Amino acid sequence: MTGGSTGLVIGLGQPDRGDDAVGPTVARRVAALAVPRVQVVERADPTDLLDAWAGHDAVVLVDAVCSGAPPGTLHVLHVGAADVVDAAAWTATGRRGTHGWGIGEVVALGRALGRLPQRLVVLGVEAVQFDHGAPLSPPVRDAVPQAAEAVLSALAPAPHGASPPCA
Repeated sequence: MTGGSTGLVIGLGQPDRGDDAVGPTVARRVAALAVPRVQVVERADPTDLLDAWAGHDAVVLVDAVCSGAPPGTLHVLHVGAADVVDAAAWTATGRRGTHGWGIGEVVALGRALGRLPQRLVVLGVEAVQFDHGAPLSPPVRDAVPQAAEAVLSALAPAPHGASPPCA
């Protein structure tokens, strides 16, 4: 980030639904580091994202994902103008907001409305269970420090003239 620009970390998820709490858990870990010019928020519904990231240059969105990879696996997507977020991987988590909206749909809407941040990184942590009242599963809990490091790396400015790599 340069000058007065700000970064935003959004932890998406329900803190009382097992691995769905990974987004807020990672967000809280990043918040505890008190990184200058980085704001951290938690949201429970994907439909809140457009307003949450408004006015921020760089945004990292952290959420649980179910793609079939081993639990605790990190998935990093640098969303550009033409990138599509795999809605199916997030749908399997039960992550549907009001009227069935999920991350893929919100990113597509933000793109269509010209309301995506300049840099948007979606960090998915492969999840395994979403039971109400359950804690994070061991592999997801063990992935939290690595996910927080990935958030900080994603917020680091790209070298001048370089684009962030796609993962």
